[in-house]
Amino acid sequence: MLKSKKYDLRVLEVEGSWTGQITRRMTARKTVVSKQQAGFASEAEAQAWAEQTLQSFLEGLIERNDRKAKARGERTEAIVKKEREAQAWRDARDVAGDDFDE
Repeated sequence: MLKSKKYDLRVLEVEGSWTGQITRRMTARKTVVSKQQAGFASEAEAQAWAEQTLQSFLEGLIERNDRKAKARGERTEAIVKKEREAQAWRDARDVAGDDFDE
């Protein structure tokens, strides 16, 4: 099972049935429920659901972070390329001795 400091699972008994919850640490003192499902007949069923859901939840987050990192890298490369082209144009202008500011 994947482990995370930010996400965890919790199993609760409420009025004779079991509830599985995926929790997220918002701050050091506050925890919020990201996903939950109620109505399990046993604690083992709720635990199994919570473990499976937490694993797929974390895998989805990893994939999302990878996609965003790739897009961020592409944007950074484009900015660097554009700046190099601008600098080359400025250097060529200075070498030619043209003064475009007039």
